[in-house]
Amino acid sequence: MKFVFGMPHAIRLKASMQPWEMAVTGADQTRLAKAAEDMGYDMLAVPEHFLVPLSHVDLSGPHYFHAYAAMGYLAGATSKIRVNSCIAILPLQHPSIAAKALSTIDWMSSGRVTATFGVGWDKEEFDLLGVPFHERGKIADEYIAAMIELWTKEKPEFEGKYVSFKNVAFEPKPIQKPHPPIWMGGDADPVLRRAAKYASGWMPFLTKPEKIKERIEFIKSQPEFDGRPFDVSYGMGTSRVGEGHVVIDDPKARAGQSAQEIVDRLNLFSEWGVTMSSVPIPPLSGIEAYLDYAQWVIEEIKPKVN
Repeated sequence: MKFVFGMPHAIRLKASMQPWEMAVTGADQTRLAKAAEDMGYDMLAVPEHFLVPLSHVDLSGPHYFHAYAAMGYLAGATSKIRVNSCIAILPLQHPSIAAKALSTIDWMSSGRVTATFGVGWDKEEFDLLGVPFHERGKIADEYIAAMIELWTKEKPEFEGKYVSFKNVAFEPKPIQKPHPPIWMGGDADPVLRRAAKYASGWMPFLTKPEKIKERIEFIKSQPEFDGRPFDVSYGMGTSRVGEGHVVIDDPKARAGQSAQEIVDRLNLFSEWGVTMSSVPIPPLSGIEAYLDYAQWVIEEIKPKVN
């Protein structure tokens, strides 16, 4: 199993944020990203929202990056570790702009980009940005197809309801061929059908861990799934966060479990089809303690997980 490094102060979710993280700066995150790479972590993942309605701040927090901007910075601060969006809200940016951002990062990082796309859940955010919330699935389908066209065709052309282009040039093309890995984030059947058609990975959010295996089977049963290698990323602490970022008390997802409890849980995840995970941060005092814990995870946990 591969391991995602949980970046402190990438998000301020009530379900997982610790007070010391508020003092973590961008310079600290640069140091942490380099340390994660040196330790042997496999991926850095960046959450995204653009405008957080005040009615959601208590649970969701106000602090989110633009995923592609942060991915570019983290890729530039490192040399080996992969960077991913977790998740990028696909319908909220024109696909030519998103495709250009991701292609640029992939080209400049020598091919270290993964893009996890979601259709979004916060109607108020869509309303504020003037994007029709109830059309977001159809928008996402078009946008993914348009981005793949831009990444893979010498003379890209696309004609759709939400985006059209022709007689254009698009470079740099991504280093990764045919294009950077696309993962889908979310849980509904349309999301999983979209994953079967376009993706090489899935990042569940509200799906309970014990349901992951059957949902993977659903993806692979779709007629458009061609048997490609398929990743599933699910953090141990994911089930502590519910719809709308409500806090859920899940003892199996609690931070601070023993090494054996963590290993057993992650091995169970592996049996269910999870290929990448993360370990929740227990109560700590600050960055130095977190670096020690992150090193402990790599030395004591990762070698014992299938």
